[in-house]
Amino acid sequence: MTYDLKITGGTIVDGTGKPGYRGDVGIKDGKVVALGQAPGEATETVDATGRVVCPGFVDVHTHYDAQILWDRMLTISPWHGVTSVVMGNCGFGVAPTRPEHRGQIMRTLEKVEGMAYEALDAGLGAEWPFETFPEYMDALEARGTAINVAVMAGHTPIRTYVMGDDAVERGATPEEVAQMEQIVEEAMQAGAIGFSTAQATTHHGYGGKPVPSRLASVGEIDSLVGAMRRSGRGLMQATIGRTLFHDQFSDLARKHGVTITWTALLAGMAGPGSHRRHLEATQKERDEGLNIVPQVACRPIMFDFDFNEPFPFEVRPLFKQTMETDRAGRKAIYADPAFRADFKADVAPGEKNAMAGWADRAVIAIAPQDPSLNERPLAEVAAEKGVDPNDLALDLSLDSDFAARFRFPILNYDEAEVAELLADPNCVVALSDAGAHASQLCDACYSTHLLGYWVREKGTMGLERAIHRLTQEPAELFGLTDRGLLAEGRPADVVVLDPASVKAGGLKRVNDLPSGADRLVSEADGIDLVVVNGRVIRRAGEDAVGDAELPGRLLRGGHAA
Repeated sequence: MTYDLKITGGTIVDGTGKPGYRGDVGIKDGKVVALGQAPGEATETVDATGRVVCPGFVDVHTHYDAQILWDRMLTISPWHGVTSVVMGNCGFGVAPTRPEHRGQIMRTLEKVEGMAYEALDAGLGAEWPFETFPEYMDALEARGTAINVAVMAGHTPIRTYVMGDDAVERGATPEEVAQMEQIVEEAMQAGAIGFSTAQATTHHGYGGKPVPSRLASVGEIDSLVGAMRRSGRGLMQATIGRTLFHDQFSDLARKHGVTITWTALLAGMAGPGSHRRHLEATQKERDEGLNIVPQVACRPIMFDFDFNEPFPFEVRPLFKQTMETDRAGRKAIYADPAFRADFKADVAPGEKNAMAGWADRAVIAIAPQDPSLNERPLAEVAAEKGVDPNDLALDLSLDSDFAARFRFPILNYDEAEVAELLADPNCVVALSDAGAHASQLCDACYSTHLLGYWVREKGTMGLERAIHRLTQEPAELFGLTDRGLLAEGRPADVVVLDPASVKAGGLKRVNDLPSGADRLVSEADGIDLVVVNGRVIRRAGEDAVGDAELPGRLLRGGHAA
């Protein structure tokens, strides 16, 4: 046989978790046609001696729903070996959207997912190429992408489409729920892989109001999950809230026979060791035959922010007033001694919230008025100046017209606890949030971080286990039936990596979004080759395909047509 591409001499780690073995991979017409032994010539041969050859990584928690319409390369995921992504998480998305609701949807994404409104407006343009969910899927397929894409139907755009402005004000009527059910059914027919929703108290939309899905009753969610399951397939993804957690998930999973995956189980959610009770609850659910799977992260949940958009603090009641006013109003609030006193009390070390002691973990990311302070610990600079670090942060913000930025880990920074989460077989490694919070964080590099830090440096898990957690495990959970494995006859999504050097690079800020908006990115080390459906898209850290030859596929119903 003559192959289109042959990768020779590498250690094949097929994604199942089984030990790797040395061999060759033969690829023809977009599929793996030989594995182990691959006799014959090839149009292109890649020597992978000393390298690992594995399936492309499957990132099941992204928010590329808008970015995909102006960035068909879906940067930066392919840089880090990701060849398939799932969009539409946490109930968000851009379809369905009526023309009169476009601004509302963009403002919601701006607030809750940290997407710059100016970038969304410029990138999506005046005329969106879709209104309904099926039209959105058709638009994605017609445009093409560098990597494979699966989409969930998000509760927030569905609710907005049916209820308009009332979606953020009240519960739905039975007639409105019936309309939403019809939209979910149409989405599943068009190839959605599931339904997503959110009831997190952190999810505030425009004007400080809750995002639409937070106004939904459990009965409404139950009806929409039922509509999804009438297709005979699909999973539910949810961001937890006080009225949507273990008890409700168990009821929904039991009633509908549906897989549920929830966001997110993190170290330090409610103090040291708090993750363990959720692991125990998950095991109990599993023992009862319910497939309820927490998503865990392998990186600290790190936010880079300014106090004009203080996203990390917006979960705190004290900051509700900052969401209900404008820029000048926020300046007045931050200058008020009474607010400052309340702020210091709320975030004092030892308080029972995730923001407690934030200043001791924070660095000054950008101080325009004094660049010598950049990347220095906030508490250290405050001590030198003889001021409280919270006052210093607010003073730097006001003095710079909110151009000063700060960065600190909110959750998931206790490595011993994170290691416990990564080791638990009932969890799935996810939560890259790629495409969201672009100016605040960058975890699209989670795959190379897992391999470089937790495998090579820490030795927390073996390479084969880590690759299984990045490939077959998430693909099977989300019903991506033709991804996540290296096997003969399967699509050739392949990564060639150097186990001795693979890692996620440091963060850097670039201004490459539409309208010149900024975002954080991370380069990857040790990713030699990325192949999607048989075509090389990345080689030695550089893109290797042009716009006219993007090989990614829309995974309707979890697989390519």
